[in-house]
Amino acid sequence: MIKLVINGSKGRMGQAIIALAKQDADFSVIAEVDLGDDINAAAAKASVIIDFSLHNATLAAAQAAAKSEAALVIGTTGHTADEKKQVLGVTRDIPVVWAANYSTGVNTLFYITRKVAEILGPGFDQEVVEMHHRLKKDAPSGTAERLAQILAEVKQKQLKELARHGRVGIVGERSSDEIGIHAVRGGDVVGDHTVIFAAPGERVELAHKASSRETFARGSLRAAKWIVGKPAGLYDMQDVLGLK
Repeated sequence: MIKLVINGSKGRMGQAIIALAKQDADFSVIAEVDLGDDINAAAAKASVIIDFSLHNATLAAAQAAAKSEAALVIGTTGHTADEKKQVLGVTRDIPVVWAANYSTGVNTLFYITRKVAEILGPGFDQEVVEMHHRLKKDAPSGTAERLAQILAEVKQKQLKELARHGRVGIVGERSSDEIGIHAVRGGDVVGDHTVIFAAPGERVELAHKASSRETFARGSLRAAKWIVGKPAGLYDMQDVLGLK
């Protein structure tokens, strides 16, 4: 039996994970933690902590997991560079799955995006467009950022050198290397992501649209099952799905 602690339990994702975990005989949800709760007490007997909270709450969950020698699955997005660095420190001691998106379909999109970028080459301009519900706090989404990172990796350059977050005014012609990243917000959209490859005379578009948070919840629970017993270190959903 995998003993789960859900950090961020009152959020939309937390509630979806809890509901599915309670239907799965492999899991026992031993604690539902949210703002103001003691994560250390909850983590004491945990096999895995799943974190879908806020960017400034992940470190406490990571430290609690390390202290209790529990595995950690992180789905929270919007972390600063310093927050990421601090959280990654626990990977010396425990196994951690950290993914921008836990959807099986989106992780297939990550894989395909890399292959298409390699095949099409530098002759195609690249843009990433994402849309989420009006309540989402961070932009661009972690998934859009990961897609852009994959494109930059194929170019063998740093994303910060290439990223263009939207355009306004007289910005001049598009450079061949830049990667456009565009965040759209509205309504109750769970998550839409499109990668556009455009060249003179043709265009290739790769798209994924999520209609339910259950797809992310199921993926995070799949990661929780996979991570139990793994050596300390950093993993992602590409590892979980065997796509590496």
